[in-house]
Amino acid sequence: MEVDGEQILQRKHSHYHNLDEVFMVRNEVYKGQQYSQIYFARLHMLRTLLYSLVPHWKPHIPVCTILGLEENKECIVVGTLYKHMKLKPCILDEYAKERSVTPLVKPHNFMHPDDHLILEDESGRVKLEGTSLFPSVYVTGVVVAFLGKESGAGSFLVHDILEAGLPPQIEKPLKLGDDKYVVFVSGLSVGNSTSNPLQFQLLVDHITGHLGDENEQRTAAEIVHVVIAGNSVEFARGLFNGQNLGSKDQAKLSEPFRELDILLTQIAAGVPLDIMPGPNDPANFYLPQQPLNRCLFPGSSAYNTFRSCTNPHSFELDNIRFLGTSGQNIDDLDKYSEAKDKLDFLERTLRWRHLAPSAPNTLGCYPFTDRDPFVIESCPRVYFVGNQDMFGSRLVKGPEGQLTQLITIPKFCETGVAVVLNLRNLECHALSFGTQFSF
Repeated sequence: MEVDGEQILQRKHSHYHNLDEVFMVRNEVYKGQQYSQIYFARLHMLRTLLYSLVPHWKPHIPVCTILGLEENKECIVVGTLYKHMKLKPCILDEYAKERSVTPLVKPHNFMHPDDHLILEDESGRVKLEGTSLFPSVYVTGVVVAFLGKESGAGSFLVHDILEAGLPPQIEKPLKLGDDKYVVFVSGLSVGNSTSNPLQFQLLVDHITGHLGDENEQRTAAEIVHVVIAGNSVEFARGLFNGQNLGSKDQAKLSEPFRELDILLTQIAAGVPLDIMPGPNDPANFYLPQQPLNRCLFPGSSAYNTFRSCTNPHSFELDNIRFLGTSGQNIDDLDKYSEAKDKLDFLERTLRWRHLAPSAPNTLGCYPFTDRDPFVIESCPRVYFVGNQDMFGSRLVKGPEGQLTQLITIPKFCETGVAVVLNLRNLECHALSFGTQFSF
């Protein structure tokens, strides 16, 4: 578009569809609800799926329950894994710490060579053994099928393993069109003493097209969506001590939100914006975290481009499905299992078809009674996780043509790095904002 000889850039648009309904908790009830019910729902859903895959995997091997195992008779069993961990924290240890002069060591990872796996279904449980089994890969809550036989020692000797694999992908293959970009950022931590307001302002200016030359402004006009994946604010330690807050402390409490809202208003004025809660934000602790209250954002929430979303968050842009979290599910896997990098954890959750398998064992979640909303029924094109140490991406391909771009989004407060994804081809790259100057 040209006006009076000057080129006027028009921002591109995309079609948006929110899919967060599955993660919404309506009419919360805790009395009388047990976590066993979400395990039953998970086992029922994923066992039905695995039973349908068994005839293509081992067509001539019978399937039986744990109670029906016979010694030295090869069969297939499907159940939920329980991981026995020697170093797993215990609430009784936390109580003992208060009475002991010797402080308890809290390692980053609770793995131990003596850890072992137990498989259980409604009929019973059995210890798993075998050289093809690696306990370090799994966590409690994963539903898997095992081929093997019961040994004389009362355990099940595993010969082969079948996981659920990547879910089907319902959307059509991508058609290459114009460049359209989605910007991901997490860990803004507004209010943190180490937070650099200039870095965030530079990011806002880049998104809104107020930074750089004509080429950069043309690229900024192709940004069609912004996702903020948790931990947007951080409060001074000591404010929440169970006592009534004074006027000064109340100001400290609201100040990070005022600063955040001013910057988000600049974005929402021109670009659709999704904000997810994170572990440090004022939202419920358990997953799925419910949307942050819009009253916290009086300026930005006045725009219909502003959306307060759940964590996990699922949506579609131009028929491309996105699924992501603020990082709790992956950080918990990092404590109770091992992998080369965080992208391995993302890929495992996809292949297990479960977003948060360690919930509710070591990760808090709402005690659903009739469903497990974390089961991944449709394979996303983009699977992102926020609040990680560094940026990473990997394209995962499935046997039925599934294509998923995995993305780890670094903490912006610590790294000054956001992530940009091109909807046209799913390619992504880091966008770094440095604010250190030398003279």
